[in-house]
Amino acid sequence: MPHHRIGVLASGRGSNLQAIMDSCSGGTIPGQVAVVISDNPGAYALQRAKDANIPAFCVDPSGFNTKEDYEEKISNLLKEYGVQLVCLAGYMRLVGPVMLKEFANRIINIHPALLPAFPGLHAQEQAWNYGVKYSGCTVHFVDEGMDTGPIILQSVVPVMQDDTPASLAERILEQEHIIYPEAVRLFLEGRLRIKGRKVEIL
Repeated sequence: MPHHRIGVLASGRGSNLQAIMDSCSGGTIPGQVAVVISDNPGAYALQRAKDANIPAFCVDPSGFNTKEDYEEKISNLLKEYGVQLVCLAGYMRLVGPVMLKEFANRIINIHPALLPAFPGLHAQEQAWNYGVKYSGCTVHFVDEGMDTGPIILQSVVPVMQDDTPASLAERILEQEHIIYPEAVRLFLEGRLRIKGRKVEIL
């Protein structure tokens, strides 16, 4: 089985990173996490990577004059580690033109809502406040917009009457940990094809 190399960008606790790493070590994903990069020195994702003996770097955006310079540094790190697929796992920044060009159609993201509904921050709370009966999560390709790229997989979670934003977020997270590794597997097996707005699974 071919062994592909994955780069993960994370800003926080890295639970989706953990799900991907576990799927790699369990053999579900035909690849390995080659490098983890965070924009936040306090991100627990960096510790998860170190615990798994995966190279981990904090690239602080405040140390760069422009977003382009910052993304150039990240792109160079990803290339240095031979990364073929970039996974955003709770990465709290919009990806700009430098990375989008360098890794065209090779950056994917997980979002805790059923896109195109409730893009951006605090999506679970947005959905709860709106009063929807169903929410969920979406894995999508990354483009220049905020959570606007072609959709790969989605999972639906019912909103219970006694839910809080926190309890809803926890149930959505369980589904994130299922569909994100699955989307990574499909990508690395060459089974995803983008046709306009749609992603075909071969």
